[in-house]
Formats: sequence, C-alpha cells, structure tokens
Amino acid sequence: MRRRWMTAVAVTVAGLLTLTACGDGGGGAAQGPQADGKKKVEVFSWWTGPGEADGLKAMKEIFEKRNPGLTFFDAAVAGGSGDKARALLATKLQADTPPDTFQGHAGAELQGYIKAGDLEPVNFLYDELKLKEVFPQQLIDQISVEGKIYSVPVNIHRSNVMWFNPAVLKEAGVTEVPKTIEEFVAALEKVKQKGKVPLAIGSEWTMVHLLESVLLGSLGTEAYNQLWTAKSDWSGPAMTKALNDFKTILSYAGDPADDWQPAAKQVADGQAAFTIMGDWAYGYFHNPPDGGLGKKSKVDFDWAPSPGTGGTFMWLSDSFTLPKGAPNRDGAVAWLKVAASKEGQDAFNPKKGSIPARKDADTSLYTDYLADALKDWGSNKLAGSIQHGVNVNDAWRVSINEAVGLFHTDKDVATLQASLAEAAKNSGQ
Repeated sequence: MRRRWMTAVAVTVAGLLTLTACGDGGGGAAQGPQADGKKKVEVFSWWTGPGEADGLKAMKEIFEKRNPGLTFFDAAVAGGSGDKARALLATKLQADTPPDTFQGHAGAELQGYIKAGDLEPVNFLYDELKLKEVFPQQLIDQISVEGKIYSVPVNIHRSNVMWFNPAVLKEAGVTEVPKTIEEFVAALEKVKQKGKVPLAIGSEWTMVHLLESVLLGSLGTEAYNQLWTAKSDWSGPAMTKALNDFKTILSYAGDPADDWQPAAKQVADGQAAFTIMGDWAYGYFHNPPDGGLGKKSKVDFDWAPSPGTGGTFMWLSDSFTLPKGAPNRDGAVAWLKVAASKEGQDAFNPKKGSIPARKDADTSLYTDYLADALKDWGSNKLAGSIQHGVNVNDAWRVSINEAVGLFHTDKDVATLQASLAEAAKNSGQ
C-alpha cells in the first residue's frame, strides 16, 4: 500500500459511516455488469446541491446515450466545497479501492494525488481529442507534472463574487454597489441599522471562502499571489491589516447556516443583503424551482466582484481524473471523453453556474452572469483560490480551515495570523 499524503484529512470510522452517496447510493465499488448487462461507472464527486446536481445529470444523459453498454453510478457525497467527499476519498485510496473516476480541483489539491501516485496520466486523451488546442495553457499547466497531464477540466469558476439583494440595499439607503472594503463595511452597517442580516454566511469552509476574497481585496493581486511563493509575507503588517478587515466584515455576519445554499437563499428571499460565494450560486439563484430558486437576476439578486477585487478573476476549476487501479478503466475513459467534450461542457456549465474550460464553447448559451464571467476570464488579472484547491494542497487547506474555525470563536487576529504563518511554513512552499 502506498504512503498517502492526505493523513491531515483522516476521519473516524464512525464518521465515515455517516457519509452517504447520492443516486444509486453508498458510493461502493462499481464492478461487474448489472442484471441488464450494462457495466457501472462510478463517478465520485460532491455535486449534490441544486444547480450542480442538475449539471451532472445533464452530462450523465450524454454519457449514457453515447455509451449504451454503460450505466452512470452517481457516487456524489454531500457537503459544501467537497470536504467530506475528499475525506472519504482518502480512505478509499488508502485502501486501494478507488472509484472509476473522481472530481478534483485543478492546482495544488490535484498535485497531492499526483505525488502520491494515485493517478494515471491522460496525455493519450489529450492527443486523441486534440485537447491542447481547446484548453487554456495556464489550465493545462496546473494539472501537469513534468509534461504529464493528470485530469480533464470541465469548467472554470469564479470565487470572488459578491451576491446581493437590490431591494434590501435600497431599503437600507445603499445607493452604490460597494467597490472597496471600506465601502462594503459602510454598507453592512447601514443594513444592520435597518434590522436585516448584513452578511449571510454558511459553515466553516464558507468563512475561508470569504477570507480569500478579503485577502485579495485588502492585499491587492500581486501581494496575494506572492503568498504562494518564496516572497510570501504572512507575518507582515499588510497581512495584519487584511485580517483585521476580515474580522470587521465577519462581525456583520448572521448566524452560520448549514452550508452555502441556505445562506444564499437568505439573500434571494430578502432576509440578508450580501453573501460572498463562488459563481455556482448563480445556478442556484437562477435555475427553475425544481433545480434552484427560480429567482430573477437584477431584481431578486445581483452581483459584482467582491470588494476590492475588481479587475481580478479569482479562479478554480473542477476536473475529473483516471485513478490507478480503476475497477472500470474503460468506463472511466468514456466518462472523461464526455467531460472533455464541447457537448458535455455546454450541457453542464449553464446549469452549474460556471463557464467551460474549453475555448470553443457555444457562447450563445452563456448569458446574464455567465456572459460577464466569460468576458472577465479573458481580460482580468488572475488569482487562485485557497479553499478550492488552486494554491494550497489539502493538508495546508485543512490547517487554514482550523485556524479560521478557531478565529470565529475567539476573534483574535494575532493568533489567526500566527497560525496562518505557521501553516505556510509547514507547507514547505
């Protein structure tokens, strides 16, 4: 058995037994044909909520139409941002019982699986499907090691999005959408005075999601990007100011919801003014009631870059992998071909609330918020997400989550800064 890199996210056996998968349920091995002669392909992800589950279903339909001898086995594990899914996945990989394919964020998160020897390179697919011609080079770089490519990106998401309810802002006398952190704090105070929730927030990971936007907005793009290099300065005065900004903003948050969807719903329903969440929230806001809230953009909800981050696209990308020892390797390859395809990405992303990783998508499908995202992806400066795997591996991310979780209780900036600096030091960056 290979030594694993994800010991930091190990969970108890009792905890794992509570993790249930969607669709066919259980997330167990998908080996052997079913009674109808079709062979299962276990696709492991954390897409269970409105919007994301709808996008996955749209790709499933294409997959089963293209592959009549195969059946899609939905091994999705609920839990925002994939924390629970990755913990369960770690135990499956450690036991050498991988799913046929699993979702992973492009970037440092994926590098951990690569270094552990868990993945097969998929250069053969890139050659067969000519994917190097249709994926941005910067994205290919994030999923490669020494010329070997290890996953198929299905989308691009933007993390630094401020969602807001126009009616709540108008009622509070906020006449301009806040562009800076100072303007944001002033708007939060006005909403508080009117008795509404200024900032809706979810579980611990959504606070880390908020933190990354505040760091970007307070430090600026260049200094933020240097946090992940030898030039990092986690202990300096600029970081102290950024963390104090985070403390101030977090002081306006309502009681934490169970996850990002209930927090977003507070905004859509007019109970709260703002939430900072990735653009997957768009699918949840916008999609019809059977897969979302069925709300009207620019009326029930609106959006802007999170305060201080205008002109910068904080990005992340979901991708699918080919694990070593996949029980149904041929089925996994068939799934990767759908995930890589123009048809698959154009079916998935409008429902998910993301834009395609491919450069040749049907732009007519991407309207409203998604049209803005396509434009900004091609013109903005870029910064990588912390919570969603671009800049930090899982062990580092877990350390950041723990530090933010403690901070939510003690509100001690000095302790938070020291913990973040220590986590960066231990990362070996």
